[in-house]
Amino acid sequence: MPQIEVDDATDRYLAFAAGIAGMTKGQVVARLVAQAQTTVTPVAGEEEAEPASVRVYADYAGHRTYASFVPGPGRIDITSGPLAGQSFRTPSQAAREIVKHYNPDVSPHRNGWGFFFVAATGASLQSLRHRSV
Repeated sequence: MPQIEVDDATDRYLAFAAGIAGMTKGQVVARLVAQAQTTVTPVAGEEEAEPASVRVYADYAGHRTYASFVPGPGRIDITSGPLAGQSFRTPSQAAREIVKHYNPDVSPHRNGWGFFFVAATGASLQSLRHRSV
């Protein structure tokens, strides 16, 4: 089986993350690799084309809402549920609208980067944030 070398601090971090997630350190690394593969790097000469979207979801008030996250602009396009077809400039704006729809009696303020999850990996959208600017 192939092995990788990491420094002691990274090994401690992997052990910590694995313990929290109930996974092995190898599974944590595999999940990180899978997350990295969910983004697409533009091909030379295609920088002006809109980046490929990433399928995401949010669970709120017993409802799952699927959407597409478009890196670059950071836009969320809702693809399922009562808000399907609507686009929002930011993940937080989309999260607020979902909360308002399902629970209008509570404050809708949410951080969309932690509200949405990458469908392929289950990781929070925050894991892709540094790639969207």
